[in-house]
Amino acid sequence: MQHKKFGEELTGWTPPRTPDAAVMEGRYVRLERLAWTHADPLYRANSADDAIWDYLPYGPFHSEVPFIRWVQDMAGQSDPFFYALRDKASGQVGGVMSYLRITPAAGSIELGHINLSPRLQRTRAATEAMMLMIGWAFEAGYRRFEWKCDALNIPSRRAAQRLGLSYEGVFRQATVVKGRNRDTAWFAAIDKEWPGLKAAYDAWLAPSNFDAEGQQIERLGDLTRLVRVSSDPVLGTD
Repeated sequence: MQHKKFGEELTGWTPPRTPDAAVMEGRYVRLERLAWTHADPLYRANSADDAIWDYLPYGPFHSEVPFIRWVQDMAGQSDPFFYALRDKASGQVGGVMSYLRITPAAGSIELGHINLSPRLQRTRAATEAMMLMIGWAFEAGYRRFEWKCDALNIPSRRAAQRLGLSYEGVFRQATVVKGRNRDTAWFAAIDKEWPGLKAAYDAWLAPSNFDAEGQQIERLGDLTRLVRVSSDPVLGTD
């Protein structure tokens, strides 16, 4: 008789709640549940460069009215569940990101719809915003945190790996975006990896990790490298 094999029994695990935090407060950034009042500052911030919409299924918006309509539509949804990013140093709103494909029954959740204005890109505030999203999900009881992006979007692939999310492959011809084929690269972290990721995030965010000019001393990718179980072959171990 063939021996049957089954997955690990999830003793004591219960499905987590859906996202509900109105605000997430960090050292450098404040995440605020997206509202119509964010539309005007977001439009002005995002108008600086149309390229920020290249890999998103919507945009660019060349007038404020359709952008306001888009914000109003997104603000009312529970999946995707959008936040606006407020840089605490400047007080200005400069980007959005969301939870999506929220599946409490499986304990999985994804981060996506990331759109950062040029002034917010490559800042501590932007990185911390993603860390806050990841942290909330694992602290709420999610088992799996996903990141998916266009396989041609190298900056997004690099951001996922830098955050300690492990490469899981490319789904070929996964979808069509703006009339073009999209192969989708997958990254994820699981709950067992969260303590290591949290320690890496805390170490990177510490003020002592930045010099007088604001340059990082320890790179985040170096701090998260030991947590990742696989690296993106396009990026290597960087």
